[in-house]
Amino acid sequence: MNSSSHYFSHGTIALFCGKGMDFRPKVGTLQASFNGKSEFLNLHVFPALTSIDSFRFQHGCNVLKLSLKSRTSQSQALVVRSDHPQNSDFPKYYSKKEKKPFPVPIVDLRRAARERLKSRKGKPKTPVPPPKNGLLVKTLIPVAYDVFNARITLINNLKKLLKVVPVQACRFCNEIHVGPVGHPFKSCKGANANIRKGLHEWITNATVDDVFLPVEAFHLYDRLGRRIPHEERFSIPRIPAIVELCIQAGVDVPEYPTKRRRKPIIRISKSEFVDADESELPDTDTERPKRPVLTEIPDSEIVAPSDEEETTLLAEETLRAWDQMRRGAKKLMKMYLVRVCGYCPEVHVGPSGHKAQNCGAFKHQQRNGQHGWQAAVLNDLIPPRYVWHVPDVNGAPMERELRNFYGQAPAVVEMCIQAGAAVPEEYRPTMRLDVGIPSTIKEAEMVV
Repeated sequence: MNSSSHYFSHGTIALFCGKGMDFRPKVGTLQASFNGKSEFLNLHVFPALTSIDSFRFQHGCNVLKLSLKSRTSQSQALVVRSDHPQNSDFPKYYSKKEKKPFPVPIVDLRRAARERLKSRKGKPKTPVPPPKNGLLVKTLIPVAYDVFNARITLINNLKKLLKVVPVQACRFCNEIHVGPVGHPFKSCKGANANIRKGLHEWITNATVDDVFLPVEAFHLYDRLGRRIPHEERFSIPRIPAIVELCIQAGVDVPEYPTKRRRKPIIRISKSEFVDADESELPDTDTERPKRPVLTEIPDSEIVAPSDEEETTLLAEETLRAWDQMRRGAKKLMKMYLVRVCGYCPEVHVGPSGHKAQNCGAFKHQQRNGQHGWQAAVLNDLIPPRYVWHVPDVNGAPMERELRNFYGQAPAVVEMCIQAGAAVPEEYRPTMRLDVGIPSTIKEAEMVV
């Protein structure tokens, strides 16, 4: 083995195929040669996955050179090309004992802060732009209304889809499965899981909150006001975090009033400011037409779709609402700060987190129950809730031995796909639609 190329033997191969690949050799010993500096082919990078999953295509079109040595013929060199990966890894599961990583490393944040100080040195101070000065970002007000209405549409449509798409929920843990029959994988960690050997006990009583996870946050009357102390944690209402983000971005909800400034604040120090005098400004026109806001439909008034065509249209509308809500929330999070605890799922919408000492995560005694606030990402605000993708709802049930060949998708997306909607391109890699599932366990063992 030299420094420029390496060889490995992968035993007897009967089939090696994929998108852009068609390789059916005779029975023999397969050897592959690759550049020693390349990392796209590493069988030990992801030990939890199979060897087929460990093939990585990272930089454009990668070339894999194969040489087949047969007993009756000389060695032949083949070249397999692929422009994009067949599948991608599932979102990483973080243990309760480890802290979430920062979206931007601390070293990069400090470097950017030093560069900002250097660029501002010797220059006059510029006015603070909204929303840091207390005003709203006018261009994001329509986006906030779109996100708010998309969330209501998503909830109403999920209530209707639950009438026709079966969703299984485990009796002992919080895991769900979209399909007529629950999956057979031993992943239950609920009560008496060791007696049941990790098997789930499925029941069909899933609700919208099981599919679309609710994330609550404190409602702030003044987003620039003082931080919520620990003693006031029960006197301040808690609402869905995505709703609080829309309210701070400009959506008017009569049930949750908020302070709207018409003049920028006057900053005294880094942590102190006073409101500007607005007495000379004319009164706001309270009778001006406002953008309509949707409301949730009560469970008693939910009507299931009547036929298959109506179900498909409903599923496509639900997917559009899901995508619109996530894209709009991502735009709002770039301007309106959202914080998340690095140890627990607590979310706070505002420039700085609250002071309520209600963190019960790993080693919370050392922090006196205080949260470790850091910048939140989109999945902290809107958790996707990944479930197993069922390749064929009307076909054979999922096999426990073929677990490595099945993909995953958000529960909302999986429900819409089973209801007849087309598969979005962004979820195809995690669903592993381009990788064929073996029909028997013997075929799976030959591939692995």
